[in-house]
Amino acid sequence: MRRVVKISIGETVPAQADALFLQGIPRHRKPPQNAVSLFGEAAKIFRECAQPAGIFADISKSEFVDVYRGESLNEKRTPVAEIFRKADGLALFAVTVGQAVHDRINEFFEGKELALGSMLDSVASAGAEMAADAVEKHYFALLLKEHKVAESAAVLRYSPGYCGWHVSGQKKLFEFLRPAEIGITLLDSFLMTPLKSISGVLLVGEKEIHIIEDNYPFCSQCETHSCQHRIETFLQEIKSGDDQKTRSLLEKKDIEE
Repeated sequence: MRRVVKISIGETVPAQADALFLQGIPRHRKPPQNAVSLFGEAAKIFRECAQPAGIFADISKSEFVDVYRGESLNEKRTPVAEIFRKADGLALFAVTVGQAVHDRINEFFEGKELALGSMLDSVASAGAEMAADAVEKHYFALLLKEHKVAESAAVLRYSPGYCGWHVSGQKKLFEFLRPAEIGITLLDSFLMTPLKSISGVLLVGEKEIHIIEDNYPFCSQCETHSCQHRIETFLQEIKSGDDQKTRSLLEKKDIEE
């Protein structure tokens, strides 16, 4: 199954707190009025020029072994290598918010409108993450519809350049996925263009396969530890549920922490 996903502008306009967080303003702190005004202007520009698009393609575990191996530069032990073998579904994906947004950011920086350019950059970065969220949800919904996974399952995404998966893994990922169909191409540096794009693999399975500790050698170099935030999100969802196995894992994780 290979599909282009229609993503609406509304699905990619971030909340003010998310964009300002990327500007270094903590979520719990009341932002200064000038930052609020800049966000409003940047969000308006983003709505006018963003062209979000996504694509995903199922991939078998045997096919993914080759894609993941890439240029053989991955860390020896990684979350992806350990999780994908337990997954009920795998798909490569790519999303973008479009070239026009990138061009506007450049225009502001070239015109010395640094504050607005920086804010639009943050809005676009958060918007790209939301586009990836939309593709995650679309893929999971299709698997549910086709009775390939249970409703108790969860999907998490991983990208080359993070969690021990070397950025050169983009090469084979792009060869398999062919995201040029939605306007995303790969540079020799393995960076994508448009710049505000995300690619990687979607791993779907019961929640317990996604529970990983922050103790890989490369975790100390991670600035966001976003995997832990996402893990906590879906663990919270089952606290009042009937999934005893997952609740036991949650209790074990709480004790370890």
